[in-house]
Amino acid sequence: MKVIAFERNLQGTGASRRLRNAGKTPGIVYGVGAEPQMVELDHNALWHALKKEAFHSSILDLEVAGKSQQVLLRDVQYHPFRQLVLHVDFQRVDPNKKIHTKVPLHFMNQETNPAVKLGGAIISHVLAEIEVQCLPGSLPEFLEVDLAKIEAGQSLHAKDITLPAGVTLVSHVEAENPVIASAPVPAGAQAAAEGEEAPAAE
Repeated sequence: MKVIAFERNLQGTGASRRLRNAGKTPGIVYGVGAEPQMVELDHNALWHALKKEAFHSSILDLEVAGKSQQVLLRDVQYHPFRQLVLHVDFQRVDPNKKIHTKVPLHFMNQETNPAVKLGGAIISHVLAEIEVQCLPGSLPEFLEVDLAKIEAGQSLHAKDITLPAGVTLVSHVEAENPVIASAPVPAGAQAAAEGEEAPAAE
């Protein structure tokens, strides 16, 4: 995804306020051995880009003064109650060095799961994203989580995710192996199921 930014020379609260009044958003680009670079972006274009999932989880081609550089979006500051982006941070990436970043989880096949259709289970998405490490060129936009075979009362963990080649879980995530989805059966549904089974048992 391509992002256009412009060099920014003035900094400070007053300069940032004037930028925002002019429909611009101040930002900074840092990392990979170069000096931090002050930039400004068109606020409306940035606002719409921030609504796209890929803008938060993909390598972005940031063009400043005709020169393109690969970056990750690292931080966004929003106004507490107005639809206003106050500041953005981008981090440059080295194509030969692994990055740590969070990738969204896309849950698949929930509607066709037998535990939901027949067993009364309700699938709960515990995590919406997971932290991975990989080279920038291997970074996936999202990871698919197949819920087709999760059984009633069971959980899926981080290590159950099928990862693309070159992508691994960050070490602390792998060690903790957190739950990413579960399929509990509500007490009411369980009692109803037991009530139906009782006459058959007699």
